[in-house]
Amino acid sequence: MLKLKLSSKQHFPLATHEKLRFFCSASTAASMADTDSTTPKLMEQNSINPQIHIQQKPDPPFSRPLDPQHFVSALLHSKSISQVKEIHGKVVVNGMLQNLVVANKLLYLYAQHRALSTAYLLFCDMKERNSVTWSVILGGFSKVGDFIGSFGIFRKLIQCGVRPDNYNLPFVIRACRDMAEITSGKIVHGVVVRYGLELNRFVGAALVDMYAKCGEIEDARKMFDDMPSRDLVTWTVMVRAYAECGNPYESLFLFDLMMEGSVVLDKFAMVTVVSACAKLGAMNKATLVHDYLCKNKFSLDVVLGTAMIDMYSKCGCIESANDVFVRMKEKNVVSWSTMIAAYGYHGHGREALDTFDMMLSSGTLPNAITFVSLLYACSHSGLIEEGVRFFASMWDEYSLRPDVKHYTCMVDLLGRAGRLDEAFELVESMTMKKDEGLWCALLGACRIHGHVEMAERAANSLIQLQPHNPGHYVLLSNVYAKAGRWKDVAKIRNLMTQSRLKKVPGWTWIEVDNKIYQFSSGDETHPRSKEIYGMLKNLNEKLVQAGYVPDTSFVLQDVDEEVKVRILSAHSEKLAIAFALVATPSETPIRLTKNLRICGDCHTFSKFVSAVTQRVIVVRDANRFHHFKEGVCSCGDYW
Repeated sequence: MLKLKLSSKQHFPLATHEKLRFFCSASTAASMADTDSTTPKLMEQNSINPQIHIQQKPDPPFSRPLDPQHFVSALLHSKSISQVKEIHGKVVVNGMLQNLVVANKLLYLYAQHRALSTAYLLFCDMKERNSVTWSVILGGFSKVGDFIGSFGIFRKLIQCGVRPDNYNLPFVIRACRDMAEITSGKIVHGVVVRYGLELNRFVGAALVDMYAKCGEIEDARKMFDDMPSRDLVTWTVMVRAYAECGNPYESLFLFDLMMEGSVVLDKFAMVTVVSACAKLGAMNKATLVHDYLCKNKFSLDVVLGTAMIDMYSKCGCIESANDVFVRMKEKNVVSWSTMIAAYGYHGHGREALDTFDMMLSSGTLPNAITFVSLLYACSHSGLIEEGVRFFASMWDEYSLRPDVKHYTCMVDLLGRAGRLDEAFELVESMTMKKDEGLWCALLGACRIHGHVEMAERAANSLIQLQPHNPGHYVLLSNVYAKAGRWKDVAKIRNLMTQSRLKKVPGWTWIEVDNKIYQFSSGDETHPRSKEIYGMLKNLNEKLVQAGYVPDTSFVLQDVDEEVKVRILSAHSEKLAIAFALVATPSETPIRLTKNLRICGDCHTFSKFVSAVTQRVIVVRDANRFHHFKEGVCSCGDYW
């Protein structure tokens, strides 16, 4: 728990303070004409030079020297810290430092220019302070990221018996948010309750934001629900909080409540809603959000347009994403990179490369994210040589040094192509720190190609980095299972049991009639479960006649072949597809979202279903999108 204590020695050396005290003293300023030649050196040493030019017959600093408004006006028109210091000197000479309005304005400008040492000295010498004074100094510390200083000032405020208010409290609450310091945040929340300010919408919004950013989503929602009135900022904070914590469904539920309550959304709020929709991947919701944007005549600027490209892409509709991209009047490197990434997700590698060429033709230079998108597109489209060329061009042509994400894409690209030795050599040659993403890419390639020894090395590195991530153990277990090494599979499972780690269950979501349905493997909880399994039985008979053969190698359990076929037949993807065939019109595309990678048998199953039923099936798994149409998948052999 953070101690709310400010050490002046730590932040502002006392020696420096004592040297600078002449700055806030009218008597000292008046006697500056008599100072010896060492004074300018002292002022220069401490970088505090009010630049007061003492002449034999000094001109009046202002035409009306005793009018505080003239000093305030001069401060408002100042454009640099040196000008502020010069006016500060004139304020001292004219005895205006005791005027609270003038002193507060000086304090504010020093804080704006990040001159916190001078601002704090001025603050300490102020004999009179009001709410604005405290808010300005708190805001100044927060602006420079000195959150310990913010807490120290806040503690001083409480010790001085000053009543905190809706101006200064949000600064302290945001400091807790930015430090993710939930314990201190709850202490400040206690102060809020003590002074009866928990119902103030500004303070309440700051608390909702703080709890959300600290991962305390239930506390954030409780604060949100208890607020008697909510402004747009508070709604937006709560929508974003749910999206960021992995619950975009609740984000869009709040969006519906905003519509019912006639809350008028601004562009920032809409970007948050669009981003939540992208995380959920629900096409119907995406269409409703787009309709709202059109109805309220939102312009497709760079930020909103880019968010909509991402939304449509992650909802499985690359055509709509491209339509938005084409309609954008202004595009920046983020917009271009997002469109390239969208093509990559959907396996359209050539289109991604064409978009990159268009980007260069437009005069937009790529950045590091652009190359991540490009390399990903090459990896998932089998464009090996193109990917190698782009990787080499980063430094040679654009002076961009590859980071671990670019190396991860290259390991994935080489690994998918079966060039595991090259991928491992690339990993060994890296000088930067290797992360879990890199080792996961290598381990995934080993799983595809059955390279057990290299998989063990990758898995050991992963487990050292993240010993409590069950996914790493499961991947290695799958490699052993594919190789028929069931004793090693049992060892891994025992190790997970001893470490109290559980495999992440596979889920598949499908949207039907604006409602999201969730399926797990062997699920029988759906109200129409009998119809679903009946459809699945009839469908399997037709698929077998069309040439489909269940691939039991994807059942990673040591059981009989008949049991493996039964396990395969009830995978969550297949149940969701069967439900869609029962519950949606025959011409409607079927769109699924899977939290893990789709297995090879379900991939083959989906291809056959698209051919037999003439339905378009779009599956979004943990890695990418798969578009099945008339027995063909957009990913080819690189799923």
